[in-house]
Amino acid sequence: MQTAKTILISIVLTLFIGSSIYGADVAKIGLVNFQRIFENSAAGKAAKVEINQQGKKMEEDLKTKGGELDQLKKKFEQEAVLMDKAMRETKEREFRIKVNDFKTLQKKYELEMQRIQKQIVDRLRKEVLKIVEAIGKKEGYLMIMEQRGVLYAPTSLDITDQVIQGYNEFFANNPKS
Repeated sequence: MQTAKTILISIVLTLFIGSSIYGADVAKIGLVNFQRIFENSAAGKAAKVEINQQGKKMEEDLKTKGGELDQLKKKFEQEAVLMDKAMRETKEREFRIKVNDFKTLQKKYELEMQRIQKQIVDRLRKEVLKIVEAIGKKEGYLMIMEQRGVLYAPTSLDITDQVIQGYNEFFANNPKS
């Protein structure tokens, strides 16, 4: 009799617990590809244009200064034959200083471009995270992860296009961001 009660209770508990497990909501998970957002969103394209414009300015400046160095070198090589030793050494030293200044400027521009890119990407990432958070709250996502760290996931979890659409709307209303 005791075992019959135990069996009956365990069957009833199994039915209640089992039905509550199957009735539970499925956790909604989404994936976002930030690289695709930066490449395809209006804000990402505008950022690329901005970065390219800055890069072209710096590149043109370096080209101009490089051309000046080439002219100085040619002029020095032509006149070196006519110079005395002290004058030649002075001109060589001046030329080396200008070459070093050029290399320093080149490194400065490289660092400046890296800083500009980082600043723009950080700004875009913050804006995208706000969009992702809004989508997550609105549509009841448990978690939205960046796709870069995921080895496999079905494409149905990818909400990147939805984020791009939301980001384009945000960018249209806030073009200076």
